[in-house]
Amino acid sequence: MQFGIFSIVDITPDPVTGKVPTEQARLRQLVDEAVLAEQVGLDVFGIGEHHNPPFVTSSPTTTLAWIAAKTERLQLTTTTTLITTNDPVKIAEDYAMLQHLSGGRIDLTLGRGNTGPVYPWFGQDIRKGLELAIENYELLHRLWREDVVDWEGNFRTPLQQFTATPRPLDGVPPFVWHGSIRTPQIAEQAAYYGDGFFHNNIFWPTSHTKQMIDLYRQRYEHHGHGSADQAIVGLGGQFFARPNSQDAVKEFRPYFDNAPVYGHGPSLEDFTAQTPLTVGSPQQVIERYLTMRELMGDYQRQLFLIDHAGLPASTVKEQIEILGTQIVPELRKEMEKDRPAGVPDAPSHAARVAARDAAEGPWDERYRFSTGSNWTQLLDEEDRA
Repeated sequence: MQFGIFSIVDITPDPVTGKVPTEQARLRQLVDEAVLAEQVGLDVFGIGEHHNPPFVTSSPTTTLAWIAAKTERLQLTTTTTLITTNDPVKIAEDYAMLQHLSGGRIDLTLGRGNTGPVYPWFGQDIRKGLELAIENYELLHRLWREDVVDWEGNFRTPLQQFTATPRPLDGVPPFVWHGSIRTPQIAEQAAYYGDGFFHNNIFWPTSHTKQMIDLYRQRYEHHGHGSADQAIVGLGGQFFARPNSQDAVKEFRPYFDNAPVYGHGPSLEDFTAQTPLTVGSPQQVIERYLTMRELMGDYQRQLFLIDHAGLPASTVKEQIEILGTQIVPELRKEMEKDRPAGVPDAPSHAARVAARDAAEGPWDERYRFSTGSNWTQLLDEEDRA
């Protein structure tokens, strides 16, 4: 199972000191967090995509490429890549490029986003959000698996004899998670393709999360990708920990009360009772997140949001160290107990390449030049057969 952290990279005033980081300082802090995450033994580091203040994550590929150059084994991911307002051709190219540069240490989570104005900013209609998500992914899926693509849809110009470059590393596209917190059609989309489903349940009760995960698992089995317990599930989470639980609550409360998203709303006590947010001792965090396995079944990825709401960089680093040295080792040990043999590990590039080679034979990574189906002289699937 994979454990890691993700960031929305907000620039928020510290409610205790009043300090506000610059954009550059906030981005450099993010890179430092990723390096530390690897050092303390975490598996995954992710960032979202936003195009509006107070967030500075408008270019996840640029940021993750920089982090890839400063780390060696850390799996990098997006916790939202906007499938609705990004061109699927550009997504195919950007993430294949990042896949090559990182040595396969990249996957991505597709989502529609939660900022309504982003649609007209990028020339789209929010009322078509779900249709965009479905059509754009159908094209992205083909672009990574077919060397030459002919395609026509409703939301972009047609493609004729098009080849997205670079081609996926080792002939295996980046793994895709479909992210949604409330839309059954996205769970269905993930199940239909046999992809992963990521439920970022940081604002939702576990009862709702369980309904979405159960639906995805049922439909995954229905579409013939394996049994329900073999579906690939990821969850979001939040915590703030100190050795003494009272100290954790006292320190975190002003940040919670003034957070951009849920500040000035429910009390900290109500919010922690209703959602996975856990504020207390490391042992309390461990006990809370062990219940996720009991409710959702065995799953593959658990990510935590811990750098937000104006928390100082030094405090965030302390939380990463607590997570990597005290919380995750216990969660790993307990979640591996009695884990059924048929439940898959979290997907990795190496494992997916090995599975493809076992099924289809070794991959020939050379360009397949011949008479050619398009100007690159690459063959389409029909001609190659």
